[in-house]
Amino acid sequence: MTQHIEMTPGVMGGRPRIHGTRIRVMDVVSWVVHAGASVDEFLEEFPRLTRADVHAALTFYYDNVDMIENEFELHSRVEQDFRRDYPHLVGNP
Repeated sequence: MTQHIEMTPGVMGGRPRIHGTRIRVMDVVSWVVHAGASVDEFLEEFPRLTRADVHAALTFYYDNVDMIENEFELHSRVEQDFRRDYPHLVGNP
């Protein structure tokens, strides 16, 4: 069986990612689940990946929704804090 998802301390903050890449599960989820892109559209942007890689990322997400959605929430809070604390470094949204 091929390992599709890995979590390595010190690589991408230890977040789950597609094996051998720096593409996080949350990147796939952002495109396919949140933005509504198809798997084919995602693969057009990342042709090095396989359909199995993308489906493995989606399976990992659905098996661990709370974990991945918490990552999105944390990312959003960090971004808001940065915008608040350093408005001169960020363009207007």
